[in-house]
Amino acid sequence: MVTSAVKWFKTRSIMRSASAKGFFPGLAMILVFTAWITLPVKAQDLDVPYVPTSTKVVNKMLEVADVGPGDYVIDLGSGDGRIVIAAAQQGAYGHGVDIDPERIREANENARKAGVSDQVMFLQENIFSTDFRRANVVTMYLLSSVNLKLRSKLLDSLAPGTRMVSHDFDMGDWEPDKHFRVGEDDDVYFWVIPAQVDGHWIWDINGKRVKVTASQRFQEVTLQVRSGDDALRIEENDQMIVGRRIGFTAVNFANGHRYVYSGRVDGDRITGIVQIHGPNNKRVENWSASISRNPHVK
Repeated sequence: MVTSAVKWFKTRSIMRSASAKGFFPGLAMILVFTAWITLPVKAQDLDVPYVPTSTKVVNKMLEVADVGPGDYVIDLGSGDGRIVIAAAQQGAYGHGVDIDPERIREANENARKAGVSDQVMFLQENIFSTDFRRANVVTMYLLSSVNLKLRSKLLDSLAPGTRMVSHDFDMGDWEPDKHFRVGEDDDVYFWVIPAQVDGHWIWDINGKRVKVTASQRFQEVTLQVRSGDDALRIEENDQMIVGRRIGFTAVNFANGHRYVYSGRVDGDRITGIVQIHGPNNKRVENWSASISRNPHVK
């Protein structure tokens, strides 16, 4: 597998070099195809070829995810262990998952040399059967197709607020919360697992009830808010969930009030505050919400 990985990495470099030097694109593809067909059959047994992440990208991934003491990092397709080891050197704990036993042996030896063996471990597992729930940070360098296969499981298994970072490959139509370019060739994508608020809610603002219908797609939420007979307009580009935090602004044109909501989602409950900006005064009120099992409640 080492030979296969080196050839794959060199193949990618050949294609980039050919393009940079202005070679005819067809020549670059011929070089890629020629190199690829020489790979041993064993490479086909793995979902992702082994290509090490550069130290510069590793550092950026950990920086973006704000990894530090108290964090538990799980690296999917951990290779020689460099991401988990670097996280441990910043005070975190965690483990790497890889299907290749040679990579597991290498990672354990690298952890021993780095003096962090008591903070990390490496498990020979299939990433599709890995239990992610203990992690509050997940890192990966896989492929777009593999990311898409994992996407539902990651969203269902990870707790809201879990940070997730991918090198080079995104999650399809699940837009990242942040995207960084590292050098000329590398991308780092960052997401925060959002709480789920899809459904019908009854909000209470100091005894006044407000009916809300929330439609959610990943971290983006569309809200329909009614206060009595008045429909409130939600300001555009202002309906997002970051982990358990939800915030948005609603406007009631009937009375000229503007409501700035900020809250925390805990399962079927939301608690927070709302700033109320009236024509002649401003005030802050407590805000709470509970899921409604009856969408027709008034």
